[in-house]
Order: sequence, then structure tokens, then C-alpha cells
Amino acid sequence: MHLQKISLVNFKNIASQTFDFQEKINCFVGNNGIGKTNVLDAIYYLSFAKSYFNSVAIQNIKHGESFFMIEGDYLLNNRNEKIVCSLKKGQKKILKRNEKKYDKFSEHIGSFPLVIISPADRDLVTEGSDTRRKFIDGVISQQNKNYLKDLIAYNKVLSQRNALLKYFAANRTFDALNLNVYDEQLEIYGNKIYDVRKNFLEEFIPIFNEKYKVISGDKEQVNLKYKSQLHDFSMSNLLQKSLDKDKILQYTSTGIHKDDLNFEIGEYPIKKFGSQGQQKSYLIALKLAQFDFIKQQSNVTPILLLDDIFDKLDENRVLQIIDLVNDDDFGQIFITDTHSERTENILRQSDKAYQIFKL
Repeated sequence: MHLQKISLVNFKNIASQTFDFQEKINCFVGNNGIGKTNVLDAIYYLSFAKSYFNSVAIQNIKHGESFFMIEGDYLLNNRNEKIVCSLKKGQKKILKRNEKKYDKFSEHIGSFPLVIISPADRDLVTEGSDTRRKFIDGVISQQNKNYLKDLIAYNKVLSQRNALLKYFAANRTFDALNLNVYDEQLEIYGNKIYDVRKNFLEEFIPIFNEKYKVISGDKEQVNLKYKSQLHDFSMSNLLQKSLDKDKILQYTSTGIHKDDLNFEIGEYPIKKFGSQGQQKSYLIALKLAQFDFIKQQSNVTPILLLDDIFDKLDENRVLQIIDLVNDDDFGQIFITDTHSERTENILRQSDKAYQIFKL
């Protein structure tokens, strides 16, 4: 699969621009704030119908304009495919594939697999567990449609149960039978989601460890651990045990929506004990493992977006990363960098075709 061409209208700071892409490596170089990352985000939009950097869709419309449109031409399995995503103020976002409009955006997820590595990934280390859960869910959802459906259903039931708990508190009442309807559904979906996450991480963690070993030159030992309340208790048992607490808090305090990943270097949290370079290497290894996993599961080579990843890495780690992505296992790659000379020097060491866009 490769993206042959993208056209942007009123997307972020870009009024109107079209890019024709090389099949292998495409680089955007220029000063900060010029729009390099916005082009990568537009490519991300075509795969996920949303921005990687700003969840408020209307804020992706250029200031002073009423709409944005992103159009991409792909070659996928020897077929030409056109994806169009657009949004007009006051209306719903529209996503089309070959002129056919999607009813549910979730039907599109995984059709054009993509992995992005960005400075924004640091949130995986610094932010709360919901950020790390979104990472797990994002990787699995690109190749498992049933998982995505179960996840959407679980979150819907969770929201309904929380609303009921609030209703009980506001009206000083309680109906166990009514609550039990939601508990049963949470148990069904929760157990299915837990099993998929557990199996996924058993397969994913060795891939991650191998990637980090290569990037770091086998200098450090890292760990990635799955943390879940369901390791020790069933979903029904958790909901039963936490009922009194949930009634006081007015929300559901236990379940798979509390799952987390522990990021460790040695036996210690990388957030506290890892240098900036080690944290960045950890996150890059995580994303490259994601790339390998999606490729294995979908039999389609994902597009890889590398947003300003060379910053804060020593030369050895940069060369290790270039060696990794220079491998024939990788397909089309998009890179942004503020230093055009650094990018050219790195790419000259690659034996792949490349082109540079100076913005």
C-alpha cells in the first residue's frame, strides 16, 4: 500500500496544497510552525477520520474558513482507492471511500493501517492510564473489528451505568435489578476485551523488547507489563465488591476501563528513572512493535509517520532507527525535521528512494 497523492483545503494553517509522493521515503523539512506536522496529521486523518493532535474536529479548520477537506489517492493491493474526509461548520464530519459515504467511521478503521511516532507520544509516559489504554485499543482495533465493536458497546453500557448511579444518588433511591442489567452486560463485554488485551500483550511484549534492544544497542533492560484488576478477580466479582463505593462516588470504579501498562527501565518506572533519550527510545520501540504487529495481523504494510523523532537522540540511536526503517519490511515512510541537512545526511545512508519537500 502507498499514498500516491494528497490534497488539502483549509486544513489547519494550509489554505490549499497538493503533494505527489514517492513510494518509499518522503520528508518535510522547514522551520517550526510552518505546517510540516499538519501534513502528517492530514495523512493520519485519512486512516482514522480524526486528528492525532487535536480531538476537537472544528479546530482543524483554517482560521476564517468554514470547512476543511482532505483527499488522498492510494494504491492498495493493486487497486486505486480514493479517501475523502471533510468537515463543514455546523454539520457532521463526512468520510468517503471511492465516493461511498461511511455510516460509521469505525467501519473504516484498519482499512489503511498507519503508525505515527511523534513527540506527542510522550503523553504515554507522563499522562494517566487512559492514554495507555487508548494505545492498546488503537493497535488492536486496526486489525480486530469485533474488538472495536465490543469496546464501543462496553463504553456505552459503562456510561449508562454511571448515569444510573448518579440518578440513584440524586433521588436517594436504589434499584438492584435495574443496575444488574448493566452489570451483566459489562461482564460479557469486559471479559471479552480483557481476553483480547491479554493475548495481544503476550504477543506484543516480545516484539517490543526486541525493538528496544536494537535501538539502545542492547545497553539497557526494559519491561512492559499489563496491569488489570481482572488478573485476580472476575468482572462480576469486581462490580459486586465495589458496589457500595460506586454508590458513593456515583461512577463505576472497577473494570477493564481501569487497565494500565507499566513502563519500566530495569525494575523502575521509566517516567522517573529514564533519561529523555531513554524515554524517547522506549516510545519509538513501542511504536515500531505496533508497526510489526499490525503488519503481521493484517498482511498490509502500514504507512509510517515519523514526526521530529531525531531530536533528543544521540547519533548512535538515530543510526539504529534508520537501519531499522531502512529494512525492506517497511513500506512508505513520511518524515518531518527542522534540520534539512541532518535529514539529507541520514537519507543518503539509506539505499531507498526518497524526496524532500521544503516548506
